Amino acid sequence: MIPRRISATSAAAGGQAPRRLQPAPRAADSGAAPAHPVGVLVMAYGTPRSLDEVEAYYTHIRRGRPPSPEQLADLIRRYEAIGGVSPLREITMAQAQGLQDSLNRTGGPLYRVYVGFKHAAPFIEEAVEQMVADGVTEAVTLVLAPHFARMSVGSYQQAAEQAARRLGSPRLWHVNQWHLQPRFLQALANRVRQVWTAEPADAPAALVFTAHSLPARIVAEGDPYPTQLSETGLAVAQLAGISEPRFAWQSQGRTAETWLGPDILDVIRELAAEGVRRVVVCPAGFVSDHLEILYDLDIDAKRVAEDVGVTFLRTPSLNTDPEFLRALAETVEEARAAALAAGVFERPPAAADACRPVAEGVREEG
Repeated sequence: MIPRRISATSAAAGGQAPRRLQPAPRAADSGAAPAHPVGVLVMAYGTPRSLDEVEAYYTHIRRGRPPSPEQLADLIRRYEAIGGVSPLREITMAQAQGLQDSLNRTGGPLYRVYVGFKHAAPFIEEAVEQMVADGVTEAVTLVLAPHFARMSVGSYQQAAEQAARRLGSPRLWHVNQWHLQPRFLQALANRVRQVWTAEPADAPAALVFTAHSLPARIVAEGDPYPTQLSETGLAVAQLAGISEPRFAWQSQGRTAETWLGPDILDVIRELAAEGVRRVVVCPAGFVSDHLEILYDLDIDAKRVAEDVGVTFLRTPSLNTDPEFLRALAETVEEARAAALAAGVFERPPAAADACRPVAEGVREEG
């Protein structure tokens, strides 16, 4: 049996208007409804909406330091190579809507999902402000990244905490990681198996799991990030029936410090030297199509593979897969239960948690 780990921590709360998703309409309830919906703050990296926004976006990532003309031109070139804009924003909004629909289909409390981006509007702080304006007093935060690192997931949580403390609300309960959520693992395993069996089995093949590289100092600082990627990959490979998966890092930042390795491009070259002729890459650290998938893997890594005579294959991104959205919903539901048990969230009257199932909602695309 694959072990399951859900970890959450509490935080008592001491540009563009955020887009609030529309809750699915409820069937008539016989009991008293909660005074306010349960908030869910979905957080992601963000992306420019057009090439005109790339410079401001890049400057924000660099903490107010504008990129050099060469750096800006290179980033624009990569966006142009994938069609001029990343689909990350639209996919994230659709994931949030799908998550909300899934949560409100179970007959429990009414959930309202908000989206906040780290480097683009609507920013995390703006989403928290909108929750307060809507009367949300308690919320689960969920970063769309399954593996925990303080400088990634932790930084999103810190931004939400700071905004909640400044506003005096809402009370927050953070989901730290969900890298062993069973439905998440199964959704990845289904994709791995689909791609692995699509090509002739006679060519020597390798399965490689990737995630975004981070500065290597996180290991000395005790972050579980590398270990959690290994746990995800080994569990998925077991479900898919594939032995001896490999692990690599990708899309490292352009700084002087050492980053986690080996890099996926180096791993592809090493596998070619070992006689491997088919590489299946599963970017398990990412949950949607965006620049790091569509350029760094589909263009850059594929080109390296072709240069060394290796067939490059990538598993499809999770995007709005219903099984994946249900995985997120179960993660949120378990986090809320933990917050109630810890006394961080107030327990509503019994009738409020015994509502009938909701009617089917109209889905609003991001």
